[in-house]
Amino acid sequence: MMFVSLGIGTVAAVALIVVMSILTGGSVKSNNGLPTSALVGKKVASYSLSGLVSGTDKAPWASGHPGVLIFFASWCAPCRGEMPKVAKWVSSHNEGNVIVMGIDAGDVRSAAQTFIRKDHVTFPVAFDPYDDVTAGIFKFGQLPETVFVNAHGVVKQVYFGAIPAGQLSKGIIALGETD
Repeated sequence: MMFVSLGIGTVAAVALIVVMSILTGGSVKSNNGLPTSALVGKKVASYSLSGLVSGTDKAPWASGHPGVLIFFASWCAPCRGEMPKVAKWVSSHNEGNVIVMGIDAGDVRSAAQTFIRKDHVTFPVAFDPYDDVTAGIFKFGQLPETVFVNAHGVVKQVYFGAIPAGQLSKGIIALGETD
């Protein structure tokens, strides 16, 4: 009898975790086994942030372009492994009309500037020190994350964790095909 109670309790706990994850914008496993997000298929607000190097960086879809947003920070260990690979891939490929943009989240400007300079990041990087976009619009609580958004501001894919170059390429190609 005790094992039945434990089994029912376990099932209830897992169901509660899945429901809470969906309601809070977290990830759950889709039927193909890959993580997905409650953001997929939803239109997200445009934003305008101070550029990490200079000027202002706006959401690519605000000007009718699909975009890839790479959320990172200089203090994030997985980001330190991801960013040099992403920067190298972006500098050696043509993304067509897709705009790749970094969003440095919850960071100190000087540390972030040193980080992107060291990794030879040539794409625009917006500075989000208070997580207004990262946690506010996208509801991310951890880094790194990568979001693929079409030209109409609809999220097509969210990649959780450090994105491999092959996955980045596939996502960019898919955005270019749909818009």
